[in-house]
This record gives sequence, C-alpha cells and structure tokens, in this order.
Amino acid sequence: MQFNGVTVPADGQVIDYREGRYVVPNRPIIPFIEGDGTGRDIWKASQRVFDAAVEKASGGQRSVAWFEVFAGEKAFQKFNEWLPNDTLEAIKKYRVAIKGPLTTPVGGGIRSLNVALRQLLDLYACVRPVKYYAGVPSPVKSPENMDIVIYRENTEDVYAGIEFKEGSPEAQKLIEFLGKELGKKIRSDSGIGIKPMSVYGSKRLVRKGIQHAIENGRTVVTLVHKGNIQKFTEGAFRDWGYQVAKEEFGDVCITEEELWQAPYNGKLPPGKILVNDRIADSMFQQILTRANEYQVVCTPNLNGDYLSDACAAQVGGLGIAPGANMSDGFAIFEATHGTAPKYADKDVINPGSVILSGVMMFQALGWKDVADSIELALAATIQQKKVTYDLERLMQGATKLKTSEFASAIIANM
Repeated sequence: MQFNGVTVPADGQVIDYREGRYVVPNRPIIPFIEGDGTGRDIWKASQRVFDAAVEKASGGQRSVAWFEVFAGEKAFQKFNEWLPNDTLEAIKKYRVAIKGPLTTPVGGGIRSLNVALRQLLDLYACVRPVKYYAGVPSPVKSPENMDIVIYRENTEDVYAGIEFKEGSPEAQKLIEFLGKELGKKIRSDSGIGIKPMSVYGSKRLVRKGIQHAIENGRTVVTLVHKGNIQKFTEGAFRDWGYQVAKEEFGDVCITEEELWQAPYNGKLPPGKILVNDRIADSMFQQILTRANEYQVVCTPNLNGDYLSDACAAQVGGLGIAPGANMSDGFAIFEATHGTAPKYADKDVINPGSVILSGVMMFQALGWKDVADSIELALAATIQQKKVTYDLERLMQGATKLKTSEFASAIIANM
C-alpha cells in the first residue's frame, strides 16, 4: 500500500479503536509530518528519543513503524499541493499521527494548514497540558503551581472561517440583510465574520474534558467563557457545559453553587469533581495569581488559543509546550510553536514541544512506560542544566546544547 507514492512499512500493523480505547499492536504504523523550517531538525531529534524510549521500556519487544506523510512546504515542492488528499487518507487509516510545525501559506489557498487538518478530520478537541519542570526559567514566582490541561474547542467559533472581506459582494449582502431583516446596523465599510457555536460541538468538548478528569484523578473542571457579553454563544457554551456535567456525569460532578450548600458545605468529597466557570478576562488574571486552583479547563476556540499560550509562557514557553488535536478515535499530536525558518537546518532549536507531544501520544496509546521514560529523562536533563539556547541564555551555569545533543542527553538519562 502507498500514500503519496511512499510505501507503507510492510512489517507494521494498524492501530484499532474499540469501546473508547486504542488497540495498539507491538509495531504500530504511525504517520509523521516532518514539518517546515526547523521541523527537520526537531523531528530527527524527537524520533531518536521516541525510538530509544520504546526500545528501553519494552526490552526490544515493541517498536514504531514510522511512515512519512506530507503537508506544508515539502508537500508543495513534491506535489504542488499544500495538503495532499493522500496525507488525510493515511491519517484516517492509521488513526494516530504526529507532526512538526507547518508554514501557513501566504496569498490565498489554505488559510492555515493546522486549521484545515482539524476541520477536515473533525479533530474537535485541542488538548494542551501545561506543567512546570524544575529548573526551567519562569517570569512568575511560583511556576510549580501550574499543572493544568486545557481542552479547547477546535472546529467552531471565529476559527470556522466564515469571514467576508470589506467591500466584497458577500459582505455587503450580509450587512444589508442584517440591517433590513434583523435591525442590526453595521457600518458599510466593515469586514464581516460569523461566530458559530453549537450545542453538539460544545457538549462533546466538555464531555471529553470531564472524562479526562475522571480518568486521571483530577478534581476540578472549569468552563472558561465570555458569556457576560456574548450571551448566546459563549454564555451558551457555559450553560451547555453544565448540562453535560449534570445529565451525563451527575454521579461524580457537583457545581460550585452546590459545593457551598448542604451536605457539602464547602468541602469536596473524595471521588467527586467540582465543575465551575470563570469569565475569560478574570481567568487570565487568576491563572497568574491562583494557578493551583485549576486543573482541567474547557473553553471555546479563541479563548483557548489565548489562554494556552499565556499559560505556556509561565513554564518555559512554547519550546516545551506539547499539544494534540483529537476526536473520538483519531489524533494528531503536534509542536505548538512556529517554523522559525531563519534557524532551519542549524541544529539549535529546542525539540521539547514535539518530544512532549510524543509523551502525550504514547499516553493515549496506553504505552505509559514509554511516556514516563521520556518525560522523566527530559526533566532530569533540564535539572542538569543541559539545554538548548532558548533556555541556556536564561539559566545561570547552564550548558548550551545543539538540538541533536539535547536529544542525546535525554536518551542518556533514560
């Protein structure tokens, strides 16, 4: 079998998905997108770390059959397409993929390759764990208080791409309709964007966040929204989130209002999950001053985009911030930063984002021993102050390593 003219590894096997769990063979086929710009250096380093961890954790009994698929600049150079259909078909068949950073094409075509992948594969949950690793420089006094997982809705909100340029016939038609039919006056020289948020999209996102809390022993799920102003979109997201908690998880979830009434009287019982909500602007303040009060955060698309990067900045930045785009049975794990083309092929960039995204991937596949081996080794390497330039310049007494050398140090610490 081939995709994009590349033969699938003959000795690899397909990952299955049954009853809400991945069924993983000993040599799963996992597609990867190398990424643009610095993606080449980052992927080489990350793959070495992944392979070493799998071999050491399993005593050689397991391995990954890596299979390259194409998107971004490399795809455009090979096929004159930014996102070939074969790439989508391969990810659909093999269910789980991992990718480096991709270029956003300029001057038309696909608005964003990352957004396109999410929408075409219906990867409705952007999952961003944010936690502190000892020794990483931070702009806040107590970065160790940060240990949250953000579930950001990934397909709706202003990212749905329903947008019309100022002066276009479509924008003028919509402005006229809103004025004549709905009595909403909009300046004629406006660009127009539409912000759809559905019951279906909101509920499945919150459902996934609550399920994560249950499966990982977390006790607080927070709905973040701007519902005080946008009452029928963001406010509805909040209401629909509470509906999921009450109707589907009522045996374990209690609301903040219920917590302060009898029989709880402010004390969360063992085995229960508190579901609360926060206005988005207030949440930005509290994630700085009271980060330890939050564990799982569920948010609409735009707020989640802002919040996840703001949280990452407190624990070392996007260089070590992992991420995943997930649905039920499909997932793409990815670097959360850009391509930084001026550093391409210089072997200097921090590969931590892709490496920790691999940790997420192996956790999702049920290979916890592999995930733990990578994460503990990376944390030990940082504590030894053996880091790439982005961290070295902020750490007194640190040793600056190349991308490839950082990977070697992590492997040595497994």
